[in-house]
Amino acid sequence: MTRRFFVWMFVVLFAILVVTPVLAEDAAPALTIPEGAQSGPDFDVLRATEAWVGTLSFEQRAKSDAYFEGGYVLQLVGFLYGLGVAALLLLTMLSCRMRALAERFAKGPFLRSVIYAVQYLLVSTLLTFPLTYYEGFQREHAYGMANNSLGSWLGDQAKDLAIEVVLGSLFVGLLYFIFRKAPRTWWAWGTVASIASIAFVAMIGPVYLNPLFNTYKSVPEGRMREQILSLARANGIPADDVYWFDASRQTKRISANVSGLLGTTRISLNDNLMNRSPGESIQAVMGHEMGHYALNHVYKMLLAFGVIALCGFALTAWLFDRIVSRWGPGLGISGIADPSGLPLLAAIVSVWFFLMTPVTNTLIRTQEAEADIFGLNASRQPDGFASVAMQLSEYRKIHPGKWEEILFFDHPSGWNRAEMAMAWKKEHLTP
Repeated sequence: MTRRFFVWMFVVLFAILVVTPVLAEDAAPALTIPEGAQSGPDFDVLRATEAWVGTLSFEQRAKSDAYFEGGYVLQLVGFLYGLGVAALLLLTMLSCRMRALAERFAKGPFLRSVIYAVQYLLVSTLLTFPLTYYEGFQREHAYGMANNSLGSWLGDQAKDLAIEVVLGSLFVGLLYFIFRKAPRTWWAWGTVASIASIAFVAMIGPVYLNPLFNTYKSVPEGRMREQILSLARANGIPADDVYWFDASRQTKRISANVSGLLGTTRISLNDNLMNRSPGESIQAVMGHEMGHYALNHVYKMLLAFGVIALCGFALTAWLFDRIVSRWGPGLGISGIADPSGLPLLAAIVSVWFFLMTPVTNTLIRTQEAEADIFGLNASRQPDGFASVAMQLSEYRKIHPGKWEEILFFDHPSGWNRAEMAMAWKKEHLTP
């Protein structure tokens, strides 16, 4: 979990071979509305929702349920695995040896902390690789979610690691600068630094980071492009182009986003969405993604993260000082400004964010539901929205229990999304 903390902190959202798929508007499937969801004087929201969910076979639902429920176990395993890595680095004194090596190569404290961070990220990556390989490659292929070869996947992992080492080590250097200058109030200034770092990566991501993993091209002239740009103009999205990217070389998942900050806004959708989903679903998805932008969800989420991080860093400062005062000499940690204490620091923070998972899931899920309503009102495609909710069930459990959804889902379930779309349809489009 220690390495995962830095991955999450930098939000690296998006190799070896580049596959360029065929994009054609007439290649997309037509939208088929199940009989129980068709408009009419006796239209019923529950019956329509059940009709859409009924388009999934028993085998499809069982497979997606098993995939998603397995993710619950992986969350716990990943968390405990990360704590084990932190314990290994501390108890074997490997962290102290990495600090000593950094001191040999650098004189200044900032550069020492950066060199230590590079070692820490590389060693953590190596130690967590078995789990990363199982979760990111083997399991994805076992459930039929991935298209990439092992070489392509390893290439993407190498790029991800390179970005993480560069940005992560600089962030660690900044944190330890704060630790040295404000050892008592670092938790407050560390929160500010974390928010600024996340905002920075969100700003550069669409232009500089995402293209390292996929090829981005303008959507060809045609009806799809004009519909998306019309939605953007109608909802105040400052974009004059629409991009597609070749996610199909890696995954079968459909996705889209309106990403960027401060002038780097970019509307993007992947080729899976373009080729596997009907035009009505594409409009619904893009309306949803534009909702995130129009409703300022990025800024609201940064603020919410700041509050959670502030509380977590304050707790971390308190626990770190007490642990070091008791066991620090045996672990070779002299204080908060000692880079060899990074595994302990990251472990405490990871415990906090693990405990906060239901809170962060609820915050994200609430924003997703808001964007769903926005997208329905913007696109006026409830059946397209319900159809894509069924497609997303390939890797999301379609109908969880109430508390299961609250605790484990960071998006509304497919059932709830279809029900919302059908409720909208009843109020707007049925006679």
